[in-house]
Amino acid sequence: MDLLKSLLGVGAEELNLGQMALRAVLTFVVAVAIVRLGHKRLFGKATAFDLVVAIMFGSVMSRAITNTLGLVAVWFAGFVLIMLHRLVAALSYHFDWFGPIVKDRPVLLVADGHADRAAMRKSHVSWRDLDEALRGAGIEADLSRVRLAHLERDGSISVVTRSEGPRILEVAVAENVQTVRIAVE
Repeated sequence: MDLLKSLLGVGAEELNLGQMALRAVLTFVVAVAIVRLGHKRLFGKATAFDLVVAIMFGSVMSRAITNTLGLVAVWFAGFVLIMLHRLVAALSYHFDWFGPIVKDRPVLLVADGHADRAAMRKSHVSWRDLDEALRGAGIEADLSRVRLAHLERDGSISVVTRSEGPRILEVAVAENVQTVRIAVE
């Protein structure tokens, strides 16, 4: 046990490179194990709630590498944060009123081709932000082709395009020839 404490620098006034390296490896393994107990969404495309937990988790786990005491206590604190995230996510799933408290609500930015400038201003979404989302949806700055656009809870803008019927093309082959109409779907 004394050898392990010495290797990890437990109780030392200062950690040497080897002790910090060993702590980094062990903390990495423990952190991966703890995160696997949480949800995949924690480090995916996430809400502000998920981001806060991820930052706090990283901050807490870094202390296990640089502190001379409390290695297991720090790992336990990281575990508690991930379990808290899991609990809040479960509450958000089961209670409709709880989710918006920690994750907010989506904001309608465009409805039937008309932008809601007040909602854009309140959400700090610029025309350039909206244009970027439209390009991502395959629409080149043409709001008339947008049925709905929302600022989602994770900060992304989702765009639902209007369903278009078949496009009719008229083709004239030559003079004094009837025009041919082609439906392109």
